[in-house]
Amino acid sequence: MAAQRRSLMQSHQSWTDDLPLCQLCGVGSAPNCVYGPDGKGTQSHPNEDGHFRFSTESCFLYGVFNGYDGSRVASFVSQCLTAELLLGQLSTGHTDADVRRILSQAFDVVEKSYFETIDDALAEKANLQTQLPEGVCLSAQTQKIAERLKALEKEVSGGATAIVALILNNKLYIANVGTNRALLCKTTTDGQNQVIQIGRAHTTDNEDELSRLAQLGLDQVRLRQTGLISGQSSTRRIGDYKVKFNYTDIDVLSAATQKPIIAEPEIHGGQSLEGVTGFLLLMSEGLIKALESAHGPEQVNQEMVAMVAAELAQQSSLEAAAQSVVERVKRLHHDVYVSGRQRASHCSRHEDMTLLIRVINYTLADGSLTPTQGGRIYPVSVPYSNHQSTSKTSVMLSLVMPAQGTLTNGSNTASTLEGDTPTAGQSPTATLQSSTTHTQSSSSSSGDGSLFRQRGSQAAQPDETGRVPPYVDFTQFYRLWGSDHSEGQGLSGDLGPQ
Repeated sequence: MAAQRRSLMQSHQSWTDDLPLCQLCGVGSAPNCVYGPDGKGTQSHPNEDGHFRFSTESCFLYGVFNGYDGSRVASFVSQCLTAELLLGQLSTGHTDADVRRILSQAFDVVEKSYFETIDDALAEKANLQTQLPEGVCLSAQTQKIAERLKALEKEVSGGATAIVALILNNKLYIANVGTNRALLCKTTTDGQNQVIQIGRAHTTDNEDELSRLAQLGLDQVRLRQTGLISGQSSTRRIGDYKVKFNYTDIDVLSAATQKPIIAEPEIHGGQSLEGVTGFLLLMSEGLIKALESAHGPEQVNQEMVAMVAAELAQQSSLEAAAQSVVERVKRLHHDVYVSGRQRASHCSRHEDMTLLIRVINYTLADGSLTPTQGGRIYPVSVPYSNHQSTSKTSVMLSLVMPAQGTLTNGSNTASTLEGDTPTAGQSPTATLQSSTTHTQSSSSSSGDGSLFRQRGSQAAQPDETGRVPPYVDFTQFYRLWGSDHSEGQGLSGDLGPQ
């Protein structure tokens, strides 16, 4: 196995080129963005997120990776983890304990392999640093050394957090390192959604992580006050040589008796998927933070599930559904910033965003309802109001278009897996949808009904702004109104929405 791994690592071909992509999932993404005073956004650095989604005869493997200070680590991990898990290491005969052990070993091997790839650069960097003269020196040789050191630092710096999902023997296993998130949404028999967050982010807000670090001799109070450690909130991460090898030079970590920032995954499972209908979401930290910045952290899980369910009911492919959800979050984040509302100061920028949706016995059919929705949901354009509001539904509203007759809209509820973090409450979107339990589809018109657009049974598709065309055509009305009122008012006959 070791020889096979080395052969793959030395190959110019990608290790994953020959693996079949899973057709039961879709991925959406958006690059980072910084907004200017005029509300226009610019990308501040290349996209650093990564992901994979593979299926084999025996298992399914998915991952979302949040890179920082470059994409090198996220890219390396996304390929190397696959080689460590899908080259015969897993089999249907393995127990839950076997699978957890294999997952943990894979992360350990991947990080060690990554540091092997930068060993030479780290050694050169250390050697050059000893050649720098003390004090200020502007000689050509010194400048040359400084430039080389800068290039080497760029080559070796950076790290990544990871959330990996494995489905084997119809059981779900989640391995988490850092601040990404996994949500499992189960549809109940009465059409509601149970939203389960699997695991917690590894930050100084996590009591278990604080306890682990305290056992190494670190001060919990200082850690909680510091928040960010070497520029990142994660207390577990892959790569990042500074916090792994030079942690004694970092004030808040200097008292640790051994390496405090680790790449060991927290593993949950196996959770049986027998009889489960719903979907699994893997989200990068950037996507989570963007929605939290816009609406606050309290209902992020429920809001995300509501948006996914809405797009699955509307889109004809999983790829389109995932991308549409990411675009919705991006618009929400931007709209809060330009609105000047209470949370606008939190939304001046967002990081790279990645969402992976994996359906589980979940029907995705264009023109038909999904098990979790009684109607199609479309974004509604709401005029901006100067009144300050903390209501999330004032930012994110949905128009529920019933399929026919009477229908009942499902709502999102929280549920807890044993050993997992509970999520509570109901999403603003779901609350809005279910405020009227039964919605009647009705319309009236006079004459031949020519004011109404004829749509048939095919659902209207949103444009690039996320809006759907109007259901009523007022062209004839504006034409008649203009001709009747043009005299004395200086109005042209060609009126309409401006």
